[in-house]
Amino acid sequence: MAEIEFEDVTKRYPDGFEAVKHFNLDVHDGELMVLVGPSGCGKSTALRMVAGLEDISSGELKIDQDVVNDRAPKDRDIAMVFQNYALYPHMTVRENMGFALKLAKVPQAEIDSKVAEAARILDLEPHLDRKPANLSGGQRQRVAMGRAIVRDPKAFLMDEPLSNLDAKLRVQMRTVVARIQQRLQTTTIYVTHDQTEAMTLGNRITVMRAGELQQVGSPTELYSRPVNLFVAGFIGSPSMNFLPGELEGNNVRLPIGSLPLPDELRRRLEAGPGQGRRQVIAGLRPDHFEDAALGGSQQHGGATFRANIDVLESLGSEYYAYFEVESERVASRELEELAQDAGAADLPGAGSQQVQMVARLSGATKAKPGQPLELWFDPQHLQLFDPESGRSLLAGGQQQPAAAATQPPAQPV
Repeated sequence: MAEIEFEDVTKRYPDGFEAVKHFNLDVHDGELMVLVGPSGCGKSTALRMVAGLEDISSGELKIDQDVVNDRAPKDRDIAMVFQNYALYPHMTVRENMGFALKLAKVPQAEIDSKVAEAARILDLEPHLDRKPANLSGGQRQRVAMGRAIVRDPKAFLMDEPLSNLDAKLRVQMRTVVARIQQRLQTTTIYVTHDQTEAMTLGNRITVMRAGELQQVGSPTELYSRPVNLFVAGFIGSPSMNFLPGELEGNNVRLPIGSLPLPDELRRRLEAGPGQGRRQVIAGLRPDHFEDAALGGSQQHGGATFRANIDVLESLGSEYYAYFEVESERVASRELEELAQDAGAADLPGAGSQQVQMVARLSGATKAKPGQPLELWFDPQHLQLFDPESGRSLLAGGQQQPAAAATQPPAQPV
């Protein structure tokens, strides 16, 4: 196991393009750190620099306190698991898993022992004498992981290892990855563009955008206290709703009505950079809406408003209710970038004066598509952002991502 440190690391290509910019991150010994962000944000480039597959233009990369900028990949004692399985089709599972050890001239008895142990961990014992063509996608990915495990490296580097699997198998394999990492306690950097995968796997998560670190923290921290619009819009499924707002004393006026600011939010607003602001961008997560008929507004206050439910998606225990609010759209470069990455920038209605919103409702709701419904929002979870910079007005001392990068590892949630 080893600690991995990025100290002001930059990757600059010959044409001047900077894929990673002044990147500072401390991955703790035994931690599972997830790098997440949209396509082209630099997360895979950062991983490849750790592996030695990309040269570092400036800054220092340390593995176990040793600077490895100029060290060859084979001398870094790391193991990679790629998106494609990269298995030798003419070899059996046993031979594929032990091939790297064979090249290193490890005694055959030791190879057999390590392969048997990895096969037991990965539930591959019945398949050791089969060839990759006769395995399912999940089994092939487990063989690729087994090939990394037998080397007993200082760190695992995983570059979107589950992206070739179907949705149900990805969920199962996430559990496998988490269980293996918790068992082996090997330092792991895991790259994905899927924020749900990041939230369910990582001890901590690093959110990247355009080569720059945006925020580092536990899944709970990123979800509850995003430092800017980009993190707020990227983390969470369904995504956070955004509306223009205006502060009026102890309230914030929104297109859905006036929301009272709870005492804690007022204190954070006064302590943070939002003091004296009037125009804001309000963030409302779908999870914090509810059918007003179920009584939430009576317990917690907040705002109730009537909306016509356009689409109602049933997930069994809950519903996603989609509705429109008459309002100007929030103009933000960060949110436009997220919409483009999600393929939503060119959808019908993208330029209208109607903002589509989504609420996650209890399975007890009586909502019906095409009919109006009284909705309630819990103001305890309101997020407020600066329209100009996109920074959270409630984050206080959490504004600097570098500070978050040095926090101790959080427990999985």
